[in-house]
Amino acid sequence: MRKSTSTQRFYMNMLPLHSVFAFIFFPFFSCNTEVNQSTTQINSSEKQIEQVFEKTLQDSLPVRDISKLFNSKAYLTGKIKYADYPDFVKIDKSHTTKTDEYIRADVYEAFQKMREEALKSGITLTIVSGARNFERQKGIWEAKWNGERKVEGKNLDLEVKDPNERARLILLYSSMPGTSRHHWGTDIDINSLEDAYFLTGKGKTEYAWLRENASRFGFCQVYSPKGTERPYGYEEEKWHWSYMPVASVLLQNYAENVTENDISGFTGATTAVDLKVIERYVKGINPLCK
Repeated sequence: MRKSTSTQRFYMNMLPLHSVFAFIFFPFFSCNTEVNQSTTQINSSEKQIEQVFEKTLQDSLPVRDISKLFNSKAYLTGKIKYADYPDFVKIDKSHTTKTDEYIRADVYEAFQKMREEALKSGITLTIVSGARNFERQKGIWEAKWNGERKVEGKNLDLEVKDPNERARLILLYSSMPGTSRHHWGTDIDINSLEDAYFLTGKGKTEYAWLRENASRFGFCQVYSPKGTERPYGYEEEKWHWSYMPVASVLLQNYAENVTENDISGFTGATTAVDLKVIERYVKGINPLCK
Protein backbone atom coordinates (compact mmCIF):
# COMPACT_ATOMS: atom_id res chain seq x y z
CA MET A 1 0.00 0.00 0.00
CA ARG A 2 1.36 3.42 -0.88
CA LYS A 3 0.12 6.99 -0.56
CA SER A 4 -1.38 8.88 -3.46
CA THR A 5 0.16 12.02 -4.88
CA SER A 6 -1.60 15.37 -4.74
CA THR A 7 -2.16 15.06 -8.47
CA GLN A 8 -4.09 11.84 -7.99
CA ARG A 9 -6.18 13.48 -5.28
CA PHE A 10 -6.85 16.37 -7.64
CA TYR A 11 -8.07 14.18 -10.46
CA MET A 12 -10.27 12.21 -8.13
CA ASN A 13 -12.33 15.34 -7.64
CA MET A 14 -12.56 16.60 -11.22
CA LEU A 15 -16.24 16.49 -12.16
CA PRO A 16 -15.72 16.35 -15.94
CA LEU A 17 -13.76 13.11 -15.44
CA HIS A 18 -16.13 11.35 -13.09
CA SER A 19 -17.10 8.65 -15.55
CA VAL A 20 -13.52 7.98 -16.65
CA PHE A 21 -12.29 8.02 -13.07
CA ALA A 22 -14.92 5.55 -12.00
CA PHE A 23 -13.69 3.14 -14.66
CA ILE A 24 -10.01 3.45 -13.71
CA PHE A 25 -9.81 4.12 -10.05
CA PHE A 26 -13.06 3.33 -8.22
CA PRO A 27 -12.08 -0.23 -7.31
CA PHE A 28 -8.81 0.99 -5.89
CA PHE A 29 -9.59 4.11 -3.93
CA SER A 30 -11.81 4.90 -0.94
CA CYS A 31 -12.79 8.47 -0.21
CA ASN A 32 -15.54 9.87 2.01
CA THR A 33 -14.78 13.52 1.34
CA GLU A 34 -17.36 15.50 -0.62
CA VAL A 35 -16.31 16.70 -4.05
CA ASN A 36 -15.19 20.31 -4.14
CA GLN A 37 -16.61 21.75 -7.33
CA SER A 38 -14.11 24.59 -7.36
CA THR A 39 -11.44 22.17 -8.55
CA THR A 40 -13.00 22.21 -12.00
CA GLN A 41 -12.33 25.91 -12.40
CA ILE A 42 -8.86 26.10 -13.95
CA ASN A 43 -7.45 28.89 -16.08
CA SER A 44 -4.10 29.62 -17.62
CA SER A 45 -2.62 31.16 -14.50
CA GLU A 46 0.19 28.86 -13.36
CA LYS A 47 -0.43 29.89 -9.76
CA GLN A 48 -4.10 28.96 -9.91
CA ILE A 49 -3.32 25.68 -11.67
CA GLU A 50 -0.80 24.82 -8.99
CA GLN A 51 -3.30 25.62 -6.25
CA VAL A 52 -5.81 23.23 -7.81
CA PHE A 53 -3.24 20.48 -8.30
CA GLU A 54 -2.01 20.82 -4.75
CA LYS A 55 -5.42 21.01 -3.09
CA THR A 56 -5.72 18.19 -0.59
CA LEU A 57 -9.12 16.94 0.47
CA GLN A 58 -7.59 14.29 2.70
CA ASP A 59 -4.22 14.01 4.35
CA SER A 60 -3.66 10.70 2.61
CA LEU A 61 -5.51 8.22 0.45
CA PRO A 62 -4.69 4.52 0.16
CA VAL A 63 -3.91 3.29 -3.32
CA ARG A 64 -3.68 -0.30 -4.48
CA ASP A 65 -1.83 -1.43 -7.57
CA ILE A 66 -4.11 -1.03 -10.57
CA SER A 67 -3.11 -4.41 -12.04
CA LYS A 68 -0.22 -6.77 -12.49
CA LEU A 69 0.01 -5.51 -16.06
CA PHE A 70 0.68 -1.99 -14.85
CA ASN A 71 3.57 -3.29 -12.77
CA SER A 72 5.13 -5.45 -15.47
CA LYS A 73 8.40 -4.33 -17.00
CA ALA A 74 7.11 -5.35 -20.41
CA TYR A 75 4.23 -2.88 -20.18
CA LEU A 76 6.25 -0.10 -18.55
CA THR A 77 9.05 -0.32 -21.12
CA GLY A 78 6.81 -0.67 -24.16
CA LYS A 79 7.65 -4.26 -25.02
CA ILE A 80 4.09 -5.19 -25.88
CA LYS A 81 1.87 -5.22 -28.95
CA TYR A 82 -0.96 -2.77 -28.36
CA ALA A 83 -3.39 -4.50 -30.69
CA ASP A 84 -3.28 -7.55 -28.41
CA TYR A 85 -4.36 -5.66 -25.28
CA PRO A 86 -8.02 -4.82 -24.54
CA ASP A 87 -6.91 -1.67 -22.65
CA PHE A 88 -5.91 -0.16 -26.01
CA VAL A 89 -8.03 0.97 -28.95
CA LYS A 90 -7.21 2.17 -32.44
CA ILE A 91 -7.60 5.92 -32.90
CA ASP A 92 -10.23 6.87 -35.46
CA LYS A 93 -8.64 8.16 -38.65
CA SER A 94 -10.52 11.45 -38.27
CA HIS A 95 -8.67 12.10 -34.99
CA THR A 96 -5.09 11.35 -36.04
CA THR A 97 -2.60 11.98 -38.81
CA LYS A 98 -1.30 8.38 -38.59
CA THR A 99 -2.63 4.98 -39.58
CA ASP A 100 -2.96 2.10 -37.13
CA GLU A 101 -2.32 4.44 -34.21
CA TYR A 102 -3.30 3.08 -30.78
CA ILE A 103 -3.92 4.62 -27.39
CA ARG A 104 -5.41 3.55 -24.07
CA ALA A 105 -9.21 3.45 -24.22
CA ASP A 106 -9.60 5.66 -21.14
CA VAL A 107 -7.20 8.24 -22.54
CA TYR A 108 -9.03 8.23 -25.87
CA GLU A 109 -12.37 8.80 -24.16
CA ALA A 110 -10.97 11.81 -22.31
CA PHE A 111 -9.34 13.15 -25.47
CA GLN A 112 -12.59 12.95 -27.42
CA LYS A 113 -14.39 14.93 -24.74
CA MET A 114 -11.65 17.54 -24.82
CA ARG A 115 -11.74 17.62 -28.61
CA GLU A 116 -15.49 18.16 -28.66
CA GLU A 117 -15.15 21.05 -26.22
CA ALA A 118 -12.36 22.61 -28.29
CA LEU A 119 -14.47 22.45 -31.45
CA LYS A 120 -16.98 24.76 -29.78
CA SER A 121 -14.23 27.39 -29.82
CA GLY A 122 -13.33 26.66 -33.41
CA ILE A 123 -10.24 24.66 -32.46
CA THR A 124 -9.45 21.23 -33.88
CA LEU A 125 -7.23 18.92 -31.85
CA THR A 126 -5.55 16.08 -33.73
CA ILE A 127 -3.29 13.34 -32.38
CA VAL A 128 -0.03 13.23 -34.33
CA SER A 129 1.46 10.53 -32.09
CA GLY A 130 -0.13 8.14 -29.62
CA ALA A 131 1.15 4.91 -28.10
CA ARG A 132 4.67 4.09 -29.26
CA ASN A 133 6.23 0.74 -28.38
CA PHE A 134 9.86 -0.16 -27.74
CA GLU A 135 10.62 -1.16 -31.33
CA ARG A 136 9.18 2.03 -32.77
CA GLN A 137 11.13 4.14 -30.28
CA LYS A 138 14.24 2.12 -31.07
CA GLY A 139 13.86 3.00 -34.75
CA ILE A 140 13.70 6.72 -33.93
CA TRP A 141 16.64 6.56 -31.52
CA GLU A 142 18.97 4.51 -33.71
CA ALA A 143 18.24 6.59 -36.82
CA LYS A 144 19.51 9.61 -34.89
CA TRP A 145 22.39 7.72 -33.29
CA ASN A 146 23.60 6.36 -36.62
CA GLY A 147 23.30 9.65 -38.48
CA GLU A 148 20.33 8.66 -40.65
CA ARG A 149 18.42 11.57 -39.09
CA LYS A 150 20.19 14.77 -38.13
CA VAL A 151 19.99 16.13 -34.58
CA GLU A 152 20.36 19.87 -34.10
CA GLY A 153 21.68 19.99 -37.65
CA LYS A 154 24.40 17.42 -36.97
CA ASN A 155 25.15 13.96 -38.29
CA LEU A 156 25.94 12.43 -34.91
CA ASP A 157 27.69 9.41 -36.36
CA LEU A 158 30.24 11.64 -38.08
CA GLU A 159 30.39 14.68 -35.83
CA VAL A 160 29.93 13.45 -32.24
CA LYS A 161 32.14 10.56 -31.20
CA ASP A 162 31.63 10.66 -27.41
CA PRO A 163 28.74 8.27 -26.65
CA ASN A 164 27.41 10.26 -23.69
CA GLU A 165 27.40 13.51 -25.64
CA ARG A 166 25.71 11.82 -28.58
CA ALA A 167 23.01 10.48 -26.26
CA ARG A 168 22.55 13.89 -24.58
CA LEU A 169 21.86 15.50 -27.95
CA ILE A 170 19.26 12.89 -28.86
CA LEU A 171 17.72 13.25 -25.42
CA LEU A 172 16.91 16.89 -26.07
CA TYR A 173 13.64 15.69 -27.59
CA SER A 174 13.71 11.89 -28.02
CA SER A 175 13.51 9.24 -25.32
CA MET A 176 15.68 6.19 -25.04
CA PRO A 177 13.73 3.04 -25.93
CA GLY A 178 12.23 1.66 -22.74
CA THR A 179 11.91 5.09 -21.10
CA SER A 180 9.26 6.89 -23.16
CA ARG A 181 5.92 7.85 -21.63
CA HIS A 182 4.42 7.06 -25.05
CA HIS A 183 5.04 3.38 -24.21
CA TRP A 184 2.21 3.59 -21.68
CA GLY A 185 -0.50 4.80 -24.06
CA THR A 186 -1.23 7.71 -21.71
CA ASP A 187 0.61 10.43 -23.63
CA ILE A 188 -0.26 12.11 -26.90
CA ASP A 189 1.35 14.67 -29.18
CA ILE A 190 -1.20 17.17 -30.45
CA ASN A 191 -1.32 19.01 -33.79
CA SER A 192 2.41 19.46 -34.44
CA LEU A 193 5.87 18.38 -33.32
CA GLU A 194 7.46 21.76 -34.01
CA ASP A 195 7.75 24.46 -31.35
CA ALA A 196 7.52 27.21 -33.97
CA TYR A 197 4.01 26.05 -34.90
CA PHE A 198 2.70 27.01 -31.46
CA LEU A 199 4.29 30.44 -31.37
CA THR A 200 2.09 32.22 -33.93
CA GLY A 201 -1.29 32.13 -35.59
CA LYS A 202 -3.51 29.08 -35.31
CA GLY A 203 -0.96 27.09 -33.33
CA LYS A 204 -0.62 29.82 -30.72
CA THR A 205 -4.41 29.89 -30.27
CA GLU A 206 -4.53 26.10 -29.95
CA TYR A 207 -1.79 26.05 -27.34
CA ALA A 208 -3.47 28.83 -25.35
CA TRP A 209 -6.70 26.81 -25.37
CA LEU A 210 -4.88 23.70 -24.15
CA ARG A 211 -3.19 25.59 -21.33
CA GLU A 212 -6.55 27.02 -20.34
CA ASN A 213 -8.63 23.87 -20.60
CA ALA A 214 -6.66 20.61 -20.87
CA SER A 215 -6.48 20.18 -17.08
CA ARG A 216 -10.26 19.89 -16.91
CA PHE A 217 -10.04 16.71 -18.97
CA GLY A 218 -7.11 15.19 -17.10
CA PHE A 219 -4.25 16.29 -19.37
CA CYS A 220 -1.05 18.02 -18.31
CA GLN A 221 1.91 19.37 -20.31
CA VAL A 222 4.62 17.19 -18.81
CA TYR A 223 7.56 18.87 -20.51
CA SER A 224 7.27 22.46 -19.39
CA PRO A 225 10.08 25.03 -19.87
CA LYS A 226 13.34 24.03 -18.17
CA GLY A 227 14.30 26.04 -15.09
CA THR A 228 14.85 25.85 -11.36
CA GLU A 229 11.69 23.77 -10.84
CA ARG A 230 12.57 21.41 -13.71
CA PRO A 231 16.34 21.45 -14.12
CA TYR A 232 16.60 18.08 -15.89
CA GLY A 233 14.82 16.24 -18.65
CA TYR A 234 13.73 16.94 -22.19
CA GLU A 235 13.33 20.40 -23.64
CA GLU A 236 9.91 22.02 -23.57
CA GLU A 237 7.31 20.26 -25.72
CA LYS A 238 4.15 22.29 -26.16
CA TRP A 239 2.60 19.41 -28.08
CA HIS A 240 3.09 16.65 -25.50
CA TRP A 241 0.14 16.10 -23.12
CA SER A 242 -0.20 13.31 -20.58
CA TYR A 243 -3.38 11.83 -19.11
CA MET A 244 -2.56 12.07 -15.44
CA PRO A 245 -5.20 9.84 -13.77
CA VAL A 246 -3.34 6.86 -15.24
CA ALA A 247 0.12 8.25 -16.03
CA SER A 248 0.79 9.35 -12.43
CA VAL A 249 0.30 5.77 -11.24
CA LEU A 250 2.44 4.37 -14.05
CA LEU A 251 5.24 6.80 -13.25
CA GLN A 252 5.28 5.53 -9.66
CA ASN A 253 5.24 1.93 -10.85
CA TYR A 254 8.04 2.63 -13.32
CA ALA A 255 10.21 4.16 -10.61
CA GLU A 256 9.61 1.15 -8.36
CA ASN A 257 10.09 -1.60 -10.96
CA VAL A 258 12.55 -0.39 -13.60
CA THR A 259 16.22 0.54 -13.19
CA GLU A 260 18.79 1.92 -15.60
CA ASN A 261 20.22 -1.59 -15.88
CA ASP A 262 16.92 -2.61 -17.51
CA ILE A 263 17.44 -0.06 -20.30
CA SER A 264 19.00 -2.20 -23.01
CA GLY A 265 18.52 -3.69 -26.46
CA PHE A 266 19.50 -0.74 -28.64
CA THR A 267 22.60 1.10 -29.80
CA GLY A 268 23.86 3.52 -27.16
CA ALA A 269 22.01 1.85 -24.28
CA THR A 270 25.18 1.75 -22.19
CA THR A 271 24.94 5.52 -21.68
CA ALA A 272 21.74 5.17 -19.63
CA VAL A 273 23.57 4.68 -16.33
CA ASP A 274 26.02 7.55 -16.77
CA LEU A 275 23.27 9.94 -17.82
CA LYS A 276 20.91 8.85 -15.02
CA VAL A 277 18.15 8.53 -17.57
CA ILE A 278 15.41 7.46 -15.18
CA GLU A 279 16.12 10.04 -12.49
CA ARG A 280 16.72 12.95 -14.86
CA TYR A 281 14.49 12.19 -17.84
CA VAL A 282 11.70 9.80 -16.86
CA LYS A 283 11.17 11.68 -13.59
CA GLY A 284 12.24 15.07 -14.95
CA ILE A 285 8.75 16.37 -15.65
CA ASN A 286 6.64 19.42 -14.92
CA PRO A 287 6.13 19.49 -11.11
CA LEU A 288 2.43 20.16 -11.70
CA CYS A 289 2.12 16.81 -13.46
CA LYS A 290 3.44 14.61 -10.67
